[in-house]
Amino acid sequence: MMRIYLDNNATTQIDPLVIEAMIEELAAPPRNPSSVHHFGQEGKKVLSDCRSQIASFLGVKPSEILFTSGGTEGMNLLIRGALDDSKAHIIGSPIDHSCVYSTLIDLQAKGADVTFLPVDTYGAPHPDDLQKALRPNTKLIVLTAANSETGIKINLEKMAAIAQSAKVPLIIDGVSFIGKEPFPIPDGVSGVAFSAHKFHGPKGVGFIFARSSFKLSPLVTGGGQEKKIRSGTENLPGIVGMTRALTLIDEDENAVSLISLRELFESEIFSAFPDVEINGEGPRISNTSNLFFPGVDGESLLIALDMHKVAASHASACASGALEPSRVLLKMGYSRERAASSLRFSFSRFNTREEVKQAAKVVISLASKIRAAVLS
Repeated sequence: MMRIYLDNNATTQIDPLVIEAMIEELAAPPRNPSSVHHFGQEGKKVLSDCRSQIASFLGVKPSEILFTSGGTEGMNLLIRGALDDSKAHIIGSPIDHSCVYSTLIDLQAKGADVTFLPVDTYGAPHPDDLQKALRPNTKLIVLTAANSETGIKINLEKMAAIAQSAKVPLIIDGVSFIGKEPFPIPDGVSGVAFSAHKFHGPKGVGFIFARSSFKLSPLVTGGGQEKKIRSGTENLPGIVGMTRALTLIDEDENAVSLISLRELFESEIFSAFPDVEINGEGPRISNTSNLFFPGVDGESLLIALDMHKVAASHASACASGALEPSRVLLKMGYSRERAASSLRFSFSRFNTREEVKQAAKVVISLASKIRAAVLS
């Protein structure tokens, strides 16, 4: 049996057409977009073309796209770069990815006043709670479009409307959303971060959308690249690959096909285990299935799955590789026991129905054996 990869929220398979585009750029003459000579100007045009294509995909201005090394840098730039007061009031969520949550905890330790919105088994902050948390001195709101572990989506339209009405910048982590469903950016959103390796592009490259009216201070100073906000020679092969990956996305088609794969997988699991439950009650992004297996140790199941050539995950891949119960599930109010018995399965357009059915069969077999061992 070939290995089956169902951990696409951790990273995705790079598209062969992306590799081709990157090889072509790597084989090109040396061209630093900041150089004034012919080769540099060629590189500058490539960079400009990529920026325009990405902006067109999102429906924004090319000048509002800035290149980064990925989601973590992007979110840090949008959060830290927006603050000119170390004691500012910030609103966030306790269930966001560590690149957001750890950043807010760090800012809190340095004097910032951080309000973490309450969350429950719905799986996302509620707009009413955001409205209640606003203060006259609120400087920033930071939220995630779709949770990377449960896939639960926020009500982005309502959150953006509240932020716009209050005239407070709203920053969005869009890493787990883009490429899976259409992602319109409401007027009330000031900035969004993305990472190429989550939509079949290369690792180590990403971009942010920063609205023209949203002022950022640089975290890295130097040669003044990217409008003097993100200095450093641009990773041109990575940016070319990322842009190609984005142009290959059909969000509407992906949403339909990914939901079909997820529903196939869950129907197989639920048929064998009627007591298995989905973690998170809110609407989910199309590709994510976070399941609670009562009476099954999640770590044991995860290891057994890997031994049987099926890749899944226990929590976010960025949690230092630790097999600990998910912070996200615990913060949602689930018990430690439930969190320890839950696994995340995430699908991509490179998964087939046949391998999804095979993976479900393996999960059912192994979970049954683990349950039987506990009961014996």
